Amino acid sequence: MFLGSAALLAGLSLCAPTPLWAQTAQSTGEDLPSQAGPLPKPAVPSLTLENRGAVPAAGPQGTGAIPMPILTLDWEALYQQSKWAKRVKTQIAQESAALAAENDRIAEQLIKEERALTEQRSTMTPQNFRKAADAFDDRATGIREAQKSKAEALSRQLDAEQQNFVAQAVPLLDQLLAKLGAQIVIDRRVIIRGLAQIDVTDEMLDIVDRDLGNGTPQPVPGNLPDPAPDADGSAPPETPADSDGAAAPGGN
Repeated sequence: MFLGSAALLAGLSLCAPTPLWAQTAQSTGEDLPSQAGPLPKPAVPSLTLENRGAVPAAGPQGTGAIPMPILTLDWEALYQQSKWAKRVKTQIAQESAALAAENDRIAEQLIKEERALTEQRSTMTPQNFRKAADAFDDRATGIREAQKSKAEALSRQLDAEQQNFVAQAVPLLDQLLAKLGAQIVIDRRVIIRGLAQIDVTDEMLDIVDRDLGNGTPQPVPGNLPDPAPDADGSAPPETPADSDGAAAPGGN
């Protein structure tokens, strides 16, 4: 039998425990207060980007901001908006355009060769024409496979760049987690609803652009190539050093 809202509320009130102040009054025989005063509202610290990672001081009198144990991050947006991705997009676009132009030149050359072979057919025996036609087909197939491999290499390069970016960004994300007192990061794209304050995509973008830049490998000091030999094949003379070991200015 379906109970109405009034009956349900009445049942809940019967099951509710007696308040502590009422128990005290009943045990002492005092009159119960006719109306309980409003309970004081606890002070809730404001949630801002500046204090969201601060841990409240221990003890009942401790004050501070609410720590954020869970953060969200949009990896795809982080990469696509980074300087790294912009450099990769420009580089891949240039290489793709060069590959497309190369494909066009090859296709045009193959068309010319096919047309010339067709024109020579009347002057060739069937056996020789078939041999030449098979050789042309094999060559054209090999060229297509080679160009296809180049296109696949560009695709692998694109994926490798993004994986390398993530690998270098993860330690920076760990540092941000420690700074904000967080324990876990969830992909923002799988969150149905959440506070905007827990998302760190913009903060991570500033960090990776500052620390990783566009991802171009920088030359390592000490690994510079040896100086080129002179025209006669002999190595250039070494710069003499002073008594203290420093190279003398001016050379010879």
